[in-house]
Amino acid sequence: MAHTILASTTASISELKRNPMATVAAGEGAPVVILNRNEPTFYCVPALAYEALLERLEDLELNALVSARLAAGEAPIPVSLDDL
Repeated sequence: MAHTILASTTASISELKRNPMATVAAGEGAPVVILNRNEPTFYCVPALAYEALLERLEDLELNALVSARLAAGEAPIPVSLDDL
């Protein structure tokens, strides 16, 4: 069965068990896919990449909320950065 690998760096479960920090470092800040019998089992995502992912998701959710409110006819409220 073919599997899509969504990372440029791979490691086996054995490599992860042997040296977890080296496995994470091999990704150079990007996720590392962990393989079990040549099948992707999970992705090891460094903290900074995970934080960036969550911020991007939050931005997408806020954009969707704004779009929905504008589509419902709500008027935008102008605000300056100094007011915040």
